[in-house]
Amino acid sequence: MSDIRRHTIAVLVDNEPGVLARVIGLFSGRGYNIESLTVAEVDPAQHLSRITVVTSGTPMIIEQIKAQLDRLVPVHAVRDLTLSGKSVERELALIKVAGTGEKRIESLRLADIFRARVIDSTTESFVFEMTGSTEKLDAFVDLMRPLGLVDVSRTGVVAISRGPKAI
Repeated sequence: MSDIRRHTIAVLVDNEPGVLARVIGLFSGRGYNIESLTVAEVDPAQHLSRITVVTSGTPMIIEQIKAQLDRLVPVHAVRDLTLSGKSVERELALIKVAGTGEKRIESLRLADIFRARVIDSTTESFVFEMTGSTEKLDAFVDLMRPLGLVDVSRTGVVAISRGPKAI
């Protein structure tokens, strides 16, 4: 079990109905877990979308996932960003915290430390916007729990390789 690692896999696919269902079906049909999933069109002229999947597994399982993804007809490219060199990963979160008095002051102080922006404010609550690594967002959310955490909405991981080459 010690060689189970988290991997971020980028998949370039045709932007057409049913493609996401086919990719997700590959994971669910084989019992693989998806920890994070993001999808967006990246090239409207060529009708291409990028699917970023975060999953965990042994090296053998990850290789199976990549090989099976590569065999799907609408897939143009599969890249394991975890293994292919340096990459940049970010996630966006909206975090709602309710509180008054000292708890309100403390939540603002922590937001400043974590570089979270206040994007909505009432006399009894804040909505913070924050980007960063999954670990950074997790840490901020954990600190907000005792201060009045109400709700969290997260985008999932987006990632891109560093350097001049595409996917």
